[in-house]
Amino acid sequence: MAEPQQPQPPRREVVTGVPRGTRRPHAHTPARSEISEQTTLGATYVRALMRSQLRAGLGALAVLVCLVGTLPLLFLLPSVASGPLVWIALGVLVYPLLWFIARTYVIRAERNEADFTGLVTDPAEAPGQRGPD
Repeated sequence: MAEPQQPQPPRREVVTGVPRGTRRPHAHTPARSEISEQTTLGATYVRALMRSQLRAGLGALAVLVCLVGTLPLLFLLPSVASGPLVWIALGVLVYPLLWFIARTYVIRAERNEADFTGLVTDPAEAPGQRGPD
């Protein structure tokens, strides 16, 4: 008589690889390697960032000079008419204007930085994470 065949246990397979929690080193993007190796192209990238930041700063300064720098013209008005106007302009109107100019500058500077960071980071790399340096 033939013995009944017992079912064999399921076959186990071992998968080897990088554990899920560890990060694989990302390859540097060409722009990042150009900057880190201090090549002519890398220097051009950095100069472009510096130019855009300088342009943002000079633009904010120009608006500040044009708007706030003309306030002394209020002082040239006859003192009877300009008395309360000067105090209102200096005490109330200037501060929101300064805040608006500063906020606009910060937004533009952050956008320049984000554009530059997007240029030099690996697209597969999640925002806020950096590869090993």
